[in-house]
Amino acid sequence: MDLFDGDPMAEPLTYPGRIPEGSGVLDGDAYVPLRPHGRPETWRAGEGTLSGLLAARGCAPLHARHRVIAVGSNAAPSQVRRKFLNHGVRPVVPMTVADVPGIAPGVSAHVTKWGYVPAAPVPAPGEIARLFVLWLDEQQLAALDRTEPNYVRRPLAHSVTLEGGTRLPPPFVYEGRHGCLRDSDGDGRPRRLTAQRTLIGSLLDGSAALRRLCGDTPEKFVANVRHDAVRAAAYKILQSHFRAEQDDISE
Repeated sequence: MDLFDGDPMAEPLTYPGRIPEGSGVLDGDAYVPLRPHGRPETWRAGEGTLSGLLAARGCAPLHARHRVIAVGSNAAPSQVRRKFLNHGVRPVVPMTVADVPGIAPGVSAHVTKWGYVPAAPVPAPGEIARLFVLWLDEQQLAALDRTEPNYVRRPLAHSVTLEGGTRLPPPFVYEGRHGCLRDSDGDGRPRRLTAQRTLIGSLLDGSAALRRLCGDTPEKFVANVRHDAVRAAAYKILQSHFRAEQDDISE
């Protein structure tokens, strides 16, 4: 799988994008796999260590970086690279797999201007999600915040555990401003994130009003919601017909 063959902004129906199989470092146009070995700083990256790779690139060391959980497309190297390059920020980012308790990838109750329905974290008591932790320097964190106007960055309520066993204090997570979508079975629970084509198809199947507004296929939906007026009307339908109640996931 080519991790950089497109991204969700360019190809909305691929959302959340091409996700790596394991931990690594986004290094410009490459993704360098990481192998756990003691503390995260000493994890193996190519022929050296993670700390050595960051030093060789003239980048901030791991201990000076902020940790952010990636729930949706921020786990796709191509998406993160595009976001940072669009904001003039160098895309060198460690991405480490972690066990994250108490949350799961759900679906935000809004549509982006690119045409996809994005992820949002939802409460999942007693569950552990396998998610990526992004390690961001000050510029990268500020740039990522600017790309997330529909979210609020807050500390997660729980610590997380990296593959290899290292336990980390609660990282940040982007909590949705618009609430989340409820499950399609009608029990009111938050919907879990699925493939974008499946997700949009389910929403269209569940609302004649949404089909009349956006078309009857995922492709038509993506094309139509790029128009501001259609997107605003689709937002009202999602909020009135599909939105679920949601408990807090942050501290």
